Amino acid sequence: MARFATLARALGRFPVRLSRVCLCAGVALALTACAGPRVRPAEPPLQVPPPTASTTAPQPVPPVVAAPQAPVTVAPLTSAGSGDKLRVAILLPLSGPNAAIGNALMQSAQLALFSLADSRFELMPRDTKGTPEGASQAAQDAISGGARMLLGPLFAPEVAAVKPIAHRAGVSVLAFSTDASLAGDGTYIMGFVPDDQVRRVVSYARSQGLTRFGAVAPRNAYGEAVVAALTDAVQANRGQLVRVERYDAGPGSGPAAVQAVLSGGPGTIDAVLLPESGDKLKQLAAAFPPPAPSSQFRLLGTGLWDVPNLGREPALVGGWYAAPQPDARTEFESQYASSYGQKPPRLATLAYDAAALAAVLARSGSPDSQTFDPANLTNPNGFAGLDGIFRLRPNGTVERGLAVLAVTASGNRVIDSAPSSFVALTQ
Repeated sequence: MARFATLARALGRFPVRLSRVCLCAGVALALTACAGPRVRPAEPPLQVPPPTASTTAPQPVPPVVAAPQAPVTVAPLTSAGSGDKLRVAILLPLSGPNAAIGNALMQSAQLALFSLADSRFELMPRDTKGTPEGASQAAQDAISGGARMLLGPLFAPEVAAVKPIAHRAGVSVLAFSTDASLAGDGTYIMGFVPDDQVRRVVSYARSQGLTRFGAVAPRNAYGEAVVAALTDAVQANRGQLVRVERYDAGPGSGPAAVQAVLSGGPGTIDAVLLPESGDKLKQLAAAFPPPAPSSQFRLLGTGLWDVPNLGREPALVGGWYAAPQPDARTEFESQYASSYGQKPPRLATLAYDAAALAAVLARSGSPDSQTFDPANLTNPNGFAGLDGIFRLRPNGTVERGLAVLAVTASGNRVIDSAPSSFVALTQ
């Protein structure tokens, strides 16, 4: 416990539990590598107290038409002494058609920094305008202004434009995209990619005795990624992939694919993965016949199912999917609504976790240190954020500890909690 106390003194006492981004097992800022083949944290993750009513909320960030001319200094929570600044830029579509989501992510990052940043830390908002050209200019401007790390951008074409610029400058990128093909060379993809979701729900299904799997997936890049993840997950869990059917965008192709995947008759398949959302998901689910009372058949989903009121479609009730533990972000959503007068978009937690991670690392670093280097970002113990534990892999992908939820008529319910450390995931 002496080691934990030392870390707590180094970090100071932050006033909000929202800033729970810290290295799992209380070694976040020590940044020590794990000895041996498995992560063996000796202490629990550092927990941060919840927000208090006396905390002054940050003001909403107005839309940005052009990139700011000077870095925006985050108001210090505690004094960290004098010295040079540690600058991090956040690249978002703060103007243009996607300004609403961009400014919401900016406000989420501001909440994190209001809670965590000290007087040496500067956040540099840069407007990508939602285009590759805008993102390229924003990245060059930020790096020229002294940014040591880039948070964002949001869209895959923007990330593709920023990646080579940041790589040449030796600057790491924590992108909010879900396109895992862009990972690597110092770019980390923090978006919710399907690999972890599929692996988690398949593993849970196998633990409940389901062995034969299938999928009805869209014929697009997301569908291909899900099917590849399903193939690997079923093999890793010693199951059997019975049949995969794909469908086009046309109105009749989805139900036809459902009929095809069930063509082997009752009892030949235990679970079918439906990586869809909205009306299309409801259409696909309704095409499945009601299972017999004694059947263990289940519909499985990805994080696309992580929306309220899914149980209004009776065919989806009883289905399972993997997603971040909902209660981990409840306080953040409340604080965001209190500060900005509206509910945050689902992606807002990505910006919060990325900004909080940068701020926490900066508190232990110095302007001439390697604070944001890959060795620090990819510590195998990982970090605990609003969406649960996560760790950045050296190849630029993210691994998340997810919960399994069941769809019920009264709401989605956690049936298998998310892990609190990566120990269980590496055993």
